[in-house]
Amino acid sequence: MGAILWGFCYAQKVRCFMPRKPKRPCSHPGCPELTESRFCEKHAKQEASRYEKYDRDPHSKKRYGRAWKRIRDRYIEANPLCEECMKQGRMTQATEVHHILPLARGGTHDESNLMALCTPCHSSITARDGDRWHDR
Repeated sequence: MGAILWGFCYAQKVRCFMPRKPKRPCSHPGCPELTESRFCEKHAKQEASRYEKYDRDPHSKKRYGRAWKRIRDRYIEANPLCEECMKQGRMTQATEVHHILPLARGGTHDESNLMALCTPCHSSITARDGDRWHDR
């Protein structure tokens, strides 16, 4: 049986047991390190650097830098549940932060312009409303 993680059940507002996700090998080719996330610590830093260097256009780099990461982490910590799922009566952990009015259209990093979302909700909102790559 896997390790047990103490968590907090938001629905009942009591502490409860939550099973941990099993560790799996790092996604970096040839790395056997077991991790709970996609990459081990060493390769997570390399992947973040590669992502920032190659996967973002220069205009996005200015808007999504270190300051954004701090804002995002604080917002997820303060709002740990997906806001869209909560509207539908579901309790899902938020993994992403969405700008209600995109930065490219004049939005800001202000908390009133942010939403904590799970990946499926963020993907569906982005598909419905468009994103910076497809609006050009």
